[in-house]
Amino acid sequence: MENLHLLSAIVFLPALGAIWVTFLAQGEKGVKFSAGAFTAVTFLLSLSLFCLFDRSAASFQFVERAAWIPAINAEYFLGVDGLGLSMVVLTAFLGFLAVLVSWVEIRERVREYFAWLLLLETSILGVFCAQDLLLFFLFWEIEMIPMYFLISIWGTPPPLGRKEYSAIKYVLYTFIGSAMMLAGILLAYFQAGTWSMPELADRAPALSLGLRTLIFFLIFFCFAVKLPMFPLHTWLPDAHTDAPTAGSVMLAGALIKMGGYGMIREVGIFPEVAREYAFMLVLFALVNAIYGAAVTLRQTDLKRLIAYSSISHMGYVLLGIFALSPVSLTGATLQMFSHGLITGMLFALVGLVYHKAHERRINLLGGLARQMPLMAVAFSIAGLASLGLPTTSGFAAEFITFWGSFTSPVFPQIKICTVVALTCIVITAGYMLWVIERVFYREPKSEYDGTPDLSPLELAISALFIAGIMLIGVYPRVLTDVIMPAVKVMGM
Repeated sequence: MENLHLLSAIVFLPALGAIWVTFLAQGEKGVKFSAGAFTAVTFLLSLSLFCLFDRSAASFQFVERAAWIPAINAEYFLGVDGLGLSMVVLTAFLGFLAVLVSWVEIRERVREYFAWLLLLETSILGVFCAQDLLLFFLFWEIEMIPMYFLISIWGTPPPLGRKEYSAIKYVLYTFIGSAMMLAGILLAYFQAGTWSMPELADRAPALSLGLRTLIFFLIFFCFAVKLPMFPLHTWLPDAHTDAPTAGSVMLAGALIKMGGYGMIREVGIFPEVAREYAFMLVLFALVNAIYGAAVTLRQTDLKRLIAYSSISHMGYVLLGIFALSPVSLTGATLQMFSHGLITGMLFALVGLVYHKAHERRINLLGGLARQMPLMAVAFSIAGLASLGLPTTSGFAAEFITFWGSFTSPVFPQIKICTVVALTCIVITAGYMLWVIERVFYREPKSEYDGTPDLSPLELAISALFIAGIMLIGVYPRVLTDVIMPAVKVMGM
């Protein structure tokens, strides 16, 4: 398995696609079909990786390791365990669907758009595969560039949007977080003498607790921005609201998962620090969940509503991570995967509503189920999955996360914290059912007569999302059996 170079192929195939669509693809159709082909092959390779993965092993698999910068012992070091594998499959799946969604929406500067979108996919995949901290940081930084251009050029123009403002705000938050992470990575390297994440986990106990704590929080700050964790969240609603549809799908579905993924990796490297500050970070998780849900209730823009709901759901992820039990960590990872599918689908559908009805302000919409019955059904399924309806991935992920948190021995108050977080499910049900009723099931408005429903391609995209949501909801073991061995070895 180590000589197949599957990980390199998966990570860099979208980047190769970006070069192809920039210089070699002929015409608009050629660009779109080329982007679709490269992302489709990437997704199929990720499924091959998933099928070949040894579920009984907790160690990194498909390892590729070679000297990169010998002077400082930096390596080209790729590998995945169950945690990374689940995020790779999710990113490859969303990357493919994001390209398909863009076939309909994007009409200007098509070649540049798909090049940036494909480069974005490579950078996110690289983060989930890199096991050398310097390589990890490089992929982390590359991601900022394509997302900036996607928002600033193809984002929502005035009066509904402020795309340049949102793009700059995203870059500033990301850059500040990255500066903190680089400081933490360099401190770890100079003190432990390695860039390798597995080796750092072995050497970290030899460092003083104060030094480990400093490194932990320098790097954690960057992950908290990306997740995002309150009060570092304010870039997210703006970026989501003004990004093009595919940008929102990738942002909500894969990019913010980099924050949760990084936190779980940190827990494995610095378990003592994580235990020491678990109570404080769980309190932040409760603020995330409750604040995000409460603010979501007040939103009047359909896209902004989904963005704030993401902040609330990331509170569940934060709770699962710092409940610090194997079950809660598995639930947090499953929650990230589930949220990627559900919120990715919601953003795709909101983009289609805006593209077809040219409106996304909730108070100006209404009765769209008459004009767009297939859209109404698809949006309702995604909304019900978001609120945790049984047989959907939302229910499976939330149940495992809350059960793992409630039964965790990490600190005495964890049961109370879990019960408080559970109340957010009621708020989520309230805002999601309310928005479905207001947008689709109130008195129809004549100005939307003749609005086209989902096309065959759009229906196929929705069906693929729904299939993933239902598969994880009905049979979560397809992922939990992969994730659990990886989190069991983290010293919790």
